[in-house]
Amino acid sequence: MKLFKCSVCNYIYEGEEVLDKCPMCGAPKEKMSELPEDAADKIYAADFTNGLHADVINMATSIIALCEDGIEDELDPMCVKIFNKSKDLAWEIKQLSKAEIGNHVRKEKW
Repeated sequence: MKLFKCSVCNYIYEGEEVLDKCPMCGAPKEKMSELPEDAADKIYAADFTNGLHADVINMATSIIALCEDGIEDELDPMCVKIFNKSKDLAWEIKQLSKAEIGNHVRKEKW
């Protein structure tokens, strides 16, 4: 399999041949170019970790929602304090993974 990148929107397609148009933005196939082997290898090598970061972001988002429910419940001041702290920590975790995904994108490992 080969990787092809759209020069208009940066969509990356995996296949044997370039598509007639970009699935993301509809640019013609002339805007799609095959990635060199070293660039494709970086993307394949980072694929698993990229997925893990996406999972961390989703889990942190779920934790934030749970904490908001706990804060709203207001069982007692200590519970609210813990939910607020947990919410802040989950936000920080989410932002760390988002920043690392941004680094992967800049290094063309996405």
